Amino acid sequence: MNERSDPRTRGKARNGGSAISRLLLVVVGAAILLGAGILVDRYTIWPLSIFAASTPAPSSIADQRAREARLQLAEQRKTLKDNPNAIFPEVPLGADHHFVPPGDDEMPDDEMGESIQRGRSIFVNTGTSAAQFTGNDLACANCHLDAGRRPGSAPLWGAWGVYPKYRGKNDMINTMEDRIHGCFTYSMNAPQSPSGGPPPANHQIYKDLQSYIFWLADGAPVGEPLPGQGYPELERTEKGFDYQRGADVFKNNCAVCHGIDGQGQKDLNGRQIFPPLWGPRSYNWGAGMHRVPTAAAFIKANMPLGKRDYLSDQDAWDVAAYINSFPRPPDPRQVDEDLSIAEAKEKYHDDKKGYYGHSLRGQLLGEALDQSQWQRFQKEQALTIDNATP
Repeated sequence: MNERSDPRTRGKARNGGSAISRLLLVVVGAAILLGAGILVDRYTIWPLSIFAASTPAPSSIADQRAREARLQLAEQRKTLKDNPNAIFPEVPLGADHHFVPPGDDEMPDDEMGESIQRGRSIFVNTGTSAAQFTGNDLACANCHLDAGRRPGSAPLWGAWGVYPKYRGKNDMINTMEDRIHGCFTYSMNAPQSPSGGPPPANHQIYKDLQSYIFWLADGAPVGEPLPGQGYPELERTEKGFDYQRGADVFKNNCAVCHGIDGQGQKDLNGRQIFPPLWGPRSYNWGAGMHRVPTAAAFIKANMPLGKRDYLSDQDAWDVAAYINSFPRPPDPRQVDEDLSIAEAKEKYHDDKKGYYGHSLRGQLLGEALDQSQWQRFQKEQALTIDNATP
């Protein structure tokens, strides 16, 4: 039989031709789209075109400004080194007019650099790198965000230039080592650490942390207040603060990370991802964060994580009160001086800035709880999404 007279052969030929035609159409169509895209992009024929260049994100602009500020500092330093009559290097400032600390590319490649890296490790992973002196599940970076870099979160670059200074808390001139010693004692609850206290004087931990703090402050003025230093002050509201109002704020904004029971969250390897906010594994009653004004200022400027200034002033005050209305480890000063809670309140806490010495939920706040007492408290005062204030 002749192939031309075979219907099956003619069908195959037609199908083959159709396939080739479709392929040609795809190629031609793609070429037309590519050409149109090039014309639109180059000549802005259609202003709303998806091919038009997008506006750089604010974060990209901020990053670029930060890099430029550090480069300018390096250039001005080099100029001053070559010419003593040149202008003194300017303080590196970013797009938000806050100080710009050095990047990792500026870390020295020597013994000092090694100390800086050890200090950063201690700061970010305190429970691992300084486990012997840590009595809870917190890290320094929980209260000083972005590894101590973030403005409005008590950045380390803002602290270096103000020490030594007098502190009313211990009624003495404090060096930077003294200040770190206090952080271990209270915020890291060192009295309940494996060593039973903070690192001894002149310990390598102090040297490494100070190396890290000194490096982060590279280019910052000494003895001068800097924007973004410390936590921003938060004025008291007319309503004051109330832990019962704060319950809903916590449930709706904080529980997703810190848990409805306030005990934070760990990953599958047991590493603390979000810190506990109260209970035996959080900061003790001597830490500055137990003061509602301090906690409210931190929360307003930094929480929820990634949402700065998200909460209203009133909500920040109330949720800070809620967080600090639960039991936590005792104030070491009360224990060391063998004071009653009433005596410790009068001596160290009689400032109407928190709930120390108050009885809430059947518990005298400030009183030490052993593990069994804490577990019983948790069971009796179990928190749920539907009942955040038992």
